[in-house]
Amino acid sequence: MPPVSAKATAKTGPVLLHPADYASVRETVELHQRFLRGLPGGRLANFSHMDLSNFALEGVDLSRAELTGARLTGAFLADSRLDQANFYGADLRDADLRRASLNHADLRGACLRGANLSGADLADCDMREGLIAVQDAVHGFRILRHDQRSGELDYAVMSGANLTGAHNKDGTMVATDFTDAVLAGARLTRSKMMRTLLDGADMTGADVFQTDLAGASLRRAVLTGVDMDGASFEDADMTGMLRAPPPLVYIDDEPLHEVVNAHEQWCDSEGLKGAPARLKGADLRPLKNLARRRLTALNAVDAILFGMSLEGAQLQGCDLSGADLRSVNLKGADLRGAKLVGADLTRADLTGADLRPLSISSGRFIRADLCRARLRHTVLSNARLDHCRLLEADLDGARLDGAVLTGSEQEV
Repeated sequence: MPPVSAKATAKTGPVLLHPADYASVRETVELHQRFLRGLPGGRLANFSHMDLSNFALEGVDLSRAELTGARLTGAFLADSRLDQANFYGADLRDADLRRASLNHADLRGACLRGANLSGADLADCDMREGLIAVQDAVHGFRILRHDQRSGELDYAVMSGANLTGAHNKDGTMVATDFTDAVLAGARLTRSKMMRTLLDGADMTGADVFQTDLAGASLRRAVLTGVDMDGASFEDADMTGMLRAPPPLVYIDDEPLHEVVNAHEQWCDSEGLKGAPARLKGADLRPLKNLARRRLTALNAVDAILFGMSLEGAQLQGCDLSGADLRSVNLKGADLRGAKLVGADLTRADLTGADLRPLSISSGRFIRADLCRARLRHTVLSNARLDHCRLLEADLDGARLDGAVLTGSEQEV
């Protein structure tokens, strides 16, 4: 049977994407259901190069559907069945694909930036690189690319996703983009992921047995609890990659926990006992929990605190510039006057945190400084950011509901 397409609106000049109305889309979906059941009048759905952005398609069965080059940005596809569907070169940015089934789906060259694939099944899907050349009456053939848009998320959420046997083999031009993705516990067995972008991805506990990551970019990726034996990392960029923390950390021949205890004693005694800690570049993860500890004026520039709990901690006037604070729990933390220049707070939780200026004497204050900090998908709900410095801070996807930004310093 010939495929059926949703209605498109004619335009003058070259058309790369065709708009579709909701009624025709639903009609196409219904005809597709008949096709899948082998009923008379059924036809394979063809949404190639259609603009389906923000369409509500939860729970639909579009198995084997044709979606080459389609725009599905922000589409609602949770719990949908998309097995063997063709998403070659499709734009799935910010799409809701939670719990969707994508077995054997063709995702070559697809853009998944900001997509939520939590609990999705991507077993045996094809995620190789790919490109689409579209004919343009004016310019001849043009390559369709997914350029980054201002304010969009740069990561996909794939917590608990199953990518067993996924193919991501050699190709050209547009690579599958999992920058800052959550792949914790994902099954990547035998996946072909050459030259895949995995910068900042959380792959904690992922299964990468016989996974081919040759030429992949894994800058700042987290691979704690990952057995890398048997996987191929030839020519991969693993700059700043985070592995399991060491069991013990020493600072100037002193155990880390004793150095922190001495700092807290120094704070409690107002400098009469203990000693201030200097933890530049130290890996603090062996401590696991610093919740409600008194760590005022702590110097931990470029330190690693990934995934730790500092809930309710007193961190007034501390220097955490350049620190790795991804996924850190900072709920209710006192960060008045804290210096967090260039710190990475991606997915950190600062709900109710206090980042107001710190009073150091009558009429004198030190402002909290988050210039050039990465605050992507950071929770800042009900946080106090009065007069906070946020110049060049990356707030893409940050939650700011209830946050107070009075007098904060931001770009105009």
